[in-house]
Amino acid sequence: MAKHESSPQPDPSPESDGLTRRSFLRKTAMFGAGLGAVGSGVAALAAALEPLRDMEDIPTMEQFLQKYYKEMTAEDMEKVLKRIEGEVEKEYGVRPHVRDYKPMDGVEFVYMLNIRRCIGCRKCVHACVNENNQSRNPEIQYIRVLKMKNGSLDVEKADHYYAPEKVPEPGHFYMPVQCQQCRNPPCVKVCPVNATWQEKDGITVIDYDWCIGCRYCEAACPYWARRFNFSKPNIPKDRLNPEMSYLGNRPRRQGVMEKCHFCIQRTRAGRYPACVEICPTGSRKFGNILDPESEVSYIMRTKKVFIQLKEELGTAPRFYYYFDV
Repeated sequence: MAKHESSPQPDPSPESDGLTRRSFLRKTAMFGAGLGAVGSGVAALAAALEPLRDMEDIPTMEQFLQKYYKEMTAEDMEKVLKRIEGEVEKEYGVRPHVRDYKPMDGVEFVYMLNIRRCIGCRKCVHACVNENNQSRNPEIQYIRVLKMKNGSLDVEKADHYYAPEKVPEPGHFYMPVQCQQCRNPPCVKVCPVNATWQEKDGITVIDYDWCIGCRYCEAACPYWARRFNFSKPNIPKDRLNPEMSYLGNRPRRQGVMEKCHFCIQRTRAGRYPACVEICPTGSRKFGNILDPESEVSYIMRTKKVFIQLKEELGTAPRFYYYFDV
């Protein structure tokens, strides 16, 4: 079973000229700003990009000049989606369907997990990887399943590398952890370029084209929920999910952050997240907390025991743990 890539690692080896994607973005941003006063910034930037065009982690001119997500018109976004579809087809030989799914009015998504029912099988982990086009080698996993000793809720002493012949194991229970979609997300506050933000349906998203890979968000998250692409993501061509979202499961490049986004390409289209559908015990529940008839609203009203992980930090997660009592 593949281990989740979680330990700090050094930055990717620099190219012969000492340039990485992050340093390139920072330097050219300042370079272009300085030349803007004389009206030649774009031309100069194009000249700077030319000798570097063969470097895989350097953006194209079109990517570099792309508008900020919240400033793009529908026409701008359509052009960006077409570009992404072309890039994916060139890389994987599969023509994807990429959409920009918007949040719906009157919807606030929350997640609820029945700890008593989870058996630690990790089917959710791998369904997530397959659905969201995560790197397979190294395998990037958004979900960590923690093996906990009965009677303890100390997540710092939990084991997420367990590999018994059979689960569940006597004397233990399991607590899956992923992005908690906080109402007060510390990761958003520290991003220096506003590449991550919280949308009105409660999902905190990342614009991979805007991310500079500084990893401040990773350091700020108390839930170990963010992942960094240290190397070029490896996705087998026959395993690529062609149904994609701009803010969700489109392939990411080396040097950017990613995380669980409640399967935007599914949930904003009226479907459950992949991890909910695959769970063999029904321990995962997902829905609109603003709908009094939803299953999550029913659980909130009728179950007595709720846990918000590290709630003392004031992050106010939208991810709840409960016991079926």
